[in-house]
Amino acid sequence: MSMEKNTMNPDHPRRIVIAGGGTAGWMAAAALSKTFGECIDLTLVESEQIGTVGVGEATIPPMIIFHRLLGISESDFMRATKATFKLGIAFENWKEKDHRYFHSFGKTGKDHWSCGFQHFWLDGLARGHNQSYDDYCLELVSAEENKFAHLPDEGMSYAYHLDSSAYAKFLRGFSEENGAKRIEGKISSVNLHAETGAISSLTLQSGETVEGDIFVDCTGFRALLIGDALGTGYDDWSDELPCNRAIAIQTQSVGNPVPYTRSMAHDAGWQWRIPLQHRTGNGLVYCSDYLDEDQALERLLGNIEGETLRDPNFIKFTTGARKKQWVKNCVAVGLSSGFMEPLESTSIHLIQRNVLRLIRMMPFGEIHQTDIDEFNQQAELDMDTIKDFLVLHYVANNRTEPFWERCRNTKISDKLKHRIELFRETGRAFRQSDELFAENSWIQVMMGQGIMPKSYHPLATKMRDDEVEYLLSSIRKQVSKTVNALPTHHDYVRQYCGAADV
Repeated sequence: MSMEKNTMNPDHPRRIVIAGGGTAGWMAAAALSKTFGECIDLTLVESEQIGTVGVGEATIPPMIIFHRLLGISESDFMRATKATFKLGIAFENWKEKDHRYFHSFGKTGKDHWSCGFQHFWLDGLARGHNQSYDDYCLELVSAEENKFAHLPDEGMSYAYHLDSSAYAKFLRGFSEENGAKRIEGKISSVNLHAETGAISSLTLQSGETVEGDIFVDCTGFRALLIGDALGTGYDDWSDELPCNRAIAIQTQSVGNPVPYTRSMAHDAGWQWRIPLQHRTGNGLVYCSDYLDEDQALERLLGNIEGETLRDPNFIKFTTGARKKQWVKNCVAVGLSSGFMEPLESTSIHLIQRNVLRLIRMMPFGEIHQTDIDEFNQQAELDMDTIKDFLVLHYVANNRTEPFWERCRNTKISDKLKHRIELFRETGRAFRQSDELFAENSWIQVMMGQGIMPKSYHPLATKMRDDEVEYLLSSIRKQVSKTVNALPTHHDYVRQYCGAADV
C-alpha cells in the first residue's frame, strides 16, 4: 500500500464539527487544526448568548506538554490569559479544623530503585530526625516562600492559574490562524442518519445546516449531542462525591499572587482561591443536603478578599462520567463527558486527554468500533483513577460535622481501599500504568489526611546513622539553597509574562 493512500485526501478533507466553544471547544479546535491542517475541514459552532461555566482556572503540569505540542509560546499565552504559576495546592481544614497540608508538584527527596524516598524519611523519623516531609520538596518549599523561576533541565515542576475566558479567546485566534472556521449560532436540532443512527448534521436556529463526518460535543453539562441526541447515559458518583453545587465569584487582587491554589474545607464542602495577575478567582463547593444556596453565598462572601468584580455564578452539577465518551461518530470533550469537582484542578486536563486521544485514534477512513472501544476504555480508566484520588481527600478525615461523617463512611472502590491499606501497612505507593497522579501525589495527600505508614521498606535500615544524616541533610540543604536563590513569584511573573494592563 502506498504512502499516498495512507494519508487523508486533501481534495476531500474529513469534516470535523465542534459543537460549543469555551475552553473545551477551543482546546479541541486548536489541537485538531494545528495537527491536521488541510487534511481536515474544521468548523466550530458556538453562540455568544450561551455562557460557559468558566471556573477551570487552575491547571496541572501536563498542560505544558499540550502547549509544546502545539508550538504555543508560554510567555505569550500567560500574558494573554494574565496567568500566574502554580506549584501545588494548600489544603486547609481538610483532615480536621486548623490543620494544613500541601500537595505539591514535583518529587520529594530522592528515590532508590527499590523503594521511594518516603521509606528513608520514615526510617529517619525512627532515628530521631524530625524534619517535615515537606522540607525535602523543592516545589513545596518554593511555594511556601512565594518564590519561582524556571530552572535548567526542567528542575521545577509547575502549572498555571489562568483566566479561562481569555484562554478560550487566545485559542480561538490560534485555531483560526490554522484554518478553523467559527459559526455563530445556537443549535436547534441534532440530525441523525436514518439507517446508522450516527449524527449527520446540526441545524441552527438561523436555519443553517452544518454537516460533518465527526462531531465533537463541547456543549457542556447540556451534552446536546452525546446525551440528548445519542441517548448515552451517565454514571452518577454522588454516593462517593456528594458535593453538587458551586458558587463562583471574582474579586480584585489585594496583594501579590502566591504560586499555589488554596482549598479551604468548611462544614459542608470546600472553598477555592485562585490568584491571577489581575484578580482572584473564588468559589464555594458544597452539598445541598447540608447547606442551602443563601447560606452558601453568605459563607462565600464572608470569606473573600477584595471587592467583587462580577455577580456570582451559581452552578449545579452531578459528579460522574458519561457511560461512553465516544459513540458512533461523536466524541464528548469537557463537561459533556463528565464532571469532577475542581478539587485537584483536573477539568482542563481531562479536556486535553480526550482531545489528544482523539488525535491519536483519528480514523483514516470509516470509523472502527475497535477504536471506539479502546478510546472508551482509556477514558474510563482516566476518570476512575481521578475519582479515587478525589475521594481520598474526603474519606480520610477527622472532622465531626454530619457532611464529613458521611464522607468518612462512604463505600469506596476496592482499588482505593487497597491503596490506602497498602500505604498504611507498608508505606508503599505505586502508580498504575499512565494514570495522572504519581506516587508523590498519593503520598502527600495520604499523609496530609492523616494516613501514616506503620512500617517501611527494610532497605532503609541498611544505612548507618551517619549515612542517614548525610542523605537527609544534603537534600534539605540543596532545596534550601535553590529556593534562597529564586526571585519572588510576583517579580518573576512581572518580568516574564506581565500583562500590560495589570
